[in-house]
Amino acid sequence: MTLRRALSILAVLTGAPLAACADIPITPVFSSPLLVNGVMTTAQGRMFVVVQPQHRPDEPQLGEVKSGRVTPYPDALWNSWIPGQSAAGRFVGVNSARLGPDGALWVVDRGSEGLGSPQIPGAARLIRIDISQAKVTRVYDLEKVISSQSFIDDVRFNGDHAYLTDAGQPGLIVLDLASGNAWRELDGDKSVTVQRPMRAEGKDLRFPDGDPVKIHADQLEVSQDGQWLYFQPASGPMSRIQTRLLDHAVPNDSSLPAQVQPYSDTNTTGGTAMATNGTIYASDTDRSSILAIGPNGKIRTLFADPRLAWVDAMWIDERGNLLMPAVQINRTPTLNHGRNDAKPPFVIYRAAIGAQPVRR
Repeated sequence: MTLRRALSILAVLTGAPLAACADIPITPVFSSPLLVNGVMTTAQGRMFVVVQPQHRPDEPQLGEVKSGRVTPYPDALWNSWIPGQSAAGRFVGVNSARLGPDGALWVVDRGSEGLGSPQIPGAARLIRIDISQAKVTRVYDLEKVISSQSFIDDVRFNGDHAYLTDAGQPGLIVLDLASGNAWRELDGDKSVTVQRPMRAEGKDLRFPDGDPVKIHADQLEVSQDGQWLYFQPASGPMSRIQTRLLDHAVPNDSSLPAQVQPYSDTNTTGGTAMATNGTIYASDTDRSSILAIGPNGKIRTLFADPRLAWVDAMWIDERGNLLMPAVQINRTPTLNHGRNDAKPPFVIYRAAIGAQPVRR
């Protein structure tokens, strides 16, 4: 069966539009037995990845790709945490990482081993690494703005502020990077809370006990001009709010829910990336496709491919390529009713989209 025929069948079965399915070729650029769910590259060509350990020996949580292999970053010690140890100087649960506008590598430690796992004291942090020295230069403790249900998810930047999502205790966290002061906004608001079933490859996602998977506040992006924060639960839909409303340091400002604007009717999304022209690229996990969300919030399918099984944290590089880690996380036991249907290797794909990245 040809690839185009396979894509056509996939589109018919899932209802995905066929437009542009075969117009943009996708190419594998890295594969690994490790479950790589995030990727970043520097202008000089260095590649960093986030790994979700699956209890294999010598699995780093954060790594740099060297000679086709993932090497622990910034060093083996930071990647050596085991249950029962202190979180000091070690990653407990790297959920995401991002090369920030300052050129540093910023690491989100969710504070727990995984979805539904208890918080480890002192583990929920935002960690800054100077990549010129492979040295941790600052650790922002988020202990005061989390609960026992928290699952710190992802981060974006806007001047002196960072915004983080809490996928366990639904809400946004605003962090003043200068002072280290942090506060929560939109706690429990419908804009950050799963309201509909999460789906991937035509199936509802279920925990091992049969309960539906709920990943609350997850994806977020900041506009090129810094005026808007776009965000959503993993199930969609996408909303937006003016960043100035978040930055004024009033915890859980009761006026904010009314200021949230519906933006785009996305479905279950694995990851997003934003371009300078205002387009947000999002992975549709149910249809194994990549969507382009225009500045007006309208969605079009950029391309679909059955190889794109749960594309997670994407990255637009300086050459206008979209990097897409197909992590198959929906096939792992945690989200697949206890069954492991994931099939390594796990692959990062590349597609030339001709976009320039927003580095926020």
